[in-house]
Amino acid sequence: MIGRRDFLALAPGVLAASAAGPAVSEPAQPSEPTGAAVIAEARKVVAPHGVERLEAVRIGGIPQWVSVRGADRSNPVLLFIHGGPGFVAMPFAWWFSRPWEDYFTVIHWDQRGGGKTYLMNDPATIAPTMALERMAADASEMIDWACEQYGQRKIYVLGHSWGSYLGLQMAHRHPEKLHAYIGVGQLTNGPESEQRGWAFAMAGARKAGNAKAIAELESVAPYSAPGHPPALKAIYTQRRWLGAYGGVFAFRDSQWIGDLANLSPDYTKAELDKIWDGNDFSEAHLLAEALGLDLTDIRDIACPMALLAGRHDFNVNSDVAAAWFTRLKAPAKQLVWFENSAHMPMFEEPGRFLDALLSARTLAERRA
Repeated sequence: MIGRRDFLALAPGVLAASAAGPAVSEPAQPSEPTGAAVIAEARKVVAPHGVERLEAVRIGGIPQWVSVRGADRSNPVLLFIHGGPGFVAMPFAWWFSRPWEDYFTVIHWDQRGGGKTYLMNDPATIAPTMALERMAADASEMIDWACEQYGQRKIYVLGHSWGSYLGLQMAHRHPEKLHAYIGVGQLTNGPESEQRGWAFAMAGARKAGNAKAIAELESVAPYSAPGHPPALKAIYTQRRWLGAYGGVFAFRDSQWIGDLANLSPDYTKAELDKIWDGNDFSEAHLLAEALGLDLTDIRDIACPMALLAGRHDFNVNSDVAAAWFTRLKAPAKQLVWFENSAHMPMFEEPGRFLDALLSARTLAERRA
């Protein structure tokens, strides 16, 4: 979804030479730090009871990478389950989730087949395990690990896009482990969402008079027809034009966020050079199956839930999710619309997103 970029570094300083007299060798000056190094120092957790960890832990029988950050270990834990599949959030976390760390102990997790976890394991060995149930089992183990590490009985889980499938499974199967579930870009009826996404992209193409887009979209029609889930190539065609017309980011394209990853203190240059390998690998194994799911038979959960929805989200249709949510039974629930966002409200409206997270925490605490 996002093109590969070179790691961004600031240019080293220029040495000045004397204009008069004989040339004198100046002592070597240290190079200016890279952007990633500046960010690493600026966001360092210095609070005496804080936590800052970046390591591989054993989940589902394999090493999987986590970042754990927070100003106070006694704060509730918030596990972010990233989308994709394989579109890891950790390289972008320095930008959008730093303020969360004042209120939560925030865990970003590179799932099986994604990011640093993909690079640490043999793809040939992992490939047979890339299945929906194995991914859900990993998520459950991840919650148990977080509870054990930080002495808590329950945590908050935020599932984004593909991660919202896993998050909703946790809320449905293991509500006793969750203070609340927070769904963002929530998957509910995959085939219906896909059909609406294709129609949105086609409408944008026709309005723009884009003959190439129209032809490519027509080539995959009827898209996501009943009983005929789209192949991965057709999904990529739909996604290309859906994103171009504002279904992923409401008012801009997605290319700019690659530069955010390039500034990440949590990824080396070598890891950044291969960051999309895990994304491609995970999508090949999981994406088509996930988009064929209809989860609307989940009609009640036994923990509070907040749905954070981008008004312009056609990547995972927010109207479809909102309609399901109105019928969902839960101990407490709230729907928050982001009027200037599509699929990525944590990027598009980060201030309002923090406010919504705190509101979800209040919602859960009132039910405790």
